[in-house]
Amino acid sequence: MKLSRMILIAAASVIALTGCQTDKSINVITTEVPERPAGQSDMVAFAAEPIDTVRVGFIGLGMRGPDAVKRFINIPGTKVVALCDIEQERVDSAQQILRRAGLPDAASYGGTEDAWRGLVERDDIDLVYIATDWKHHADMAEYAMQNGKHTAIEVPAAMTLDEIWRLIDTSEKTRRHCMMLENCVYDFFELNTLNMAQHGLFGEVLHTEGSYIHNLQEFWPYYWNNWRLDYNRDHRGDVYATHGLGPACQLLDIHRGDRMTRLVAMDTKAVNGPADYEAVTGTRPAQYLNGDHTMTMIQTANGKTIHIQHDVVNPRPYSRMYQLTGTKGFANKYPVEGYAFAAEQLTGNENIPDHENLSSHRCITPEQQAALVGQYTHPIIKEVGEVAKKVGGHGGMDYIMDYRLVYCLQNGLPLDMDVYDMAEWCSMAPLTALSLENGSAPVEIPDFTRGAWQKVKGYHHAGVAGEAGVGTLD
Repeated sequence: MKLSRMILIAAASVIALTGCQTDKSINVITTEVPERPAGQSDMVAFAAEPIDTVRVGFIGLGMRGPDAVKRFINIPGTKVVALCDIEQERVDSAQQILRRAGLPDAASYGGTEDAWRGLVERDDIDLVYIATDWKHHADMAEYAMQNGKHTAIEVPAAMTLDEIWRLIDTSEKTRRHCMMLENCVYDFFELNTLNMAQHGLFGEVLHTEGSYIHNLQEFWPYYWNNWRLDYNRDHRGDVYATHGLGPACQLLDIHRGDRMTRLVAMDTKAVNGPADYEAVTGTRPAQYLNGDHTMTMIQTANGKTIHIQHDVVNPRPYSRMYQLTGTKGFANKYPVEGYAFAAEQLTGNENIPDHENLSSHRCITPEQQAALVGQYTHPIIKEVGEVAKKVGGHGGMDYIMDYRLVYCLQNGLPLDMDVYDMAEWCSMAPLTALSLENGSAPVEIPDFTRGAWQKVKGYHHAGVAGEAGVGTLD
């Protein structure tokens, strides 16, 4: 990040040379929050005009794009209008998906670095779905919104604060949605636990955890032009925080009555990262900035905390951590799913077997958990869960993500994830880097809503019957 964009607030720490007292002032790094351009307003709870048939153009048909095309042809009220990839053969392969489904070919764009611009400039597309490498996400989404399109962007949608603010300002100016495709908030366990939290089962949620712990060694050779390893070589910090952070933020109603205010990051030295790089490229990098394991602690305005981790190079079982600590209960997904509650929390709930013998020192039994999930299955899962499992995509959560995006566009509803979710979750990359590069100094997290974070009280999914009474406007 450019130094001209940083303001270092140095409230000098004074350590007493005698006794044990220290001055409580600390060095805090903050970043510029640009003034909202004249004539613009926030996008909190924004709803666009309904779209009967959502016409989609896909950019990026490598590792994730083709599966998105497969999902969309299974969502009622959609039409695949155009396909684009820098490698023309990938476009041709994606056309086969449409043909096998008995659908007409989509318009084809490919073969050059800027072929995607032709897709974006079409006047028969409502939604541009971006599944390219990270470094192209922000430019493509910005141009799409400038051309009147809603945008859906694979994770992370932006990698720098400049990119984040550009996307916010463009979304506010054009009144077009800018949604990041964070699929993990639609995982069945996460949705059900969110539903339980919104119904008060955990009391007040005080602390959440999330991570992306996934050894990518077998996947590194498949990233086009080695872009992902190159990025980890050149950047320090949690560069892929959104899978763990997204569900954690929804549990805490982030920018819906609370907001993240400060973080501190630490990391290990890089050992397996540069070894993986050499194994793939045959060249040992002169420097490799991304630590093998990165940890970040976050505070919120309402006195809550979040812990996230990033590790893609060590031989650990896959984990997004996903943990919730409340005043009356606890939830944990990895390595073993479980819930625990204060002894009185389920008292009188005749649907839960042996509910009178709860103990917060252990998780409830599998039989109790099955009954609890049966009672609190999220309404979205009840609606499309079985279809999602059949269509697929990480167990069905990818389908639910796309289904909900289309549903909200068709019905003129606020999206489940807005441009500020994108901003907050993506900001971990540049902000954790600032912390690490300054000796794990605290870093203030900007208010990307520019004051609108209390406009909505409580997170909710628009248009979903059966959710708890949350999501009210002031």
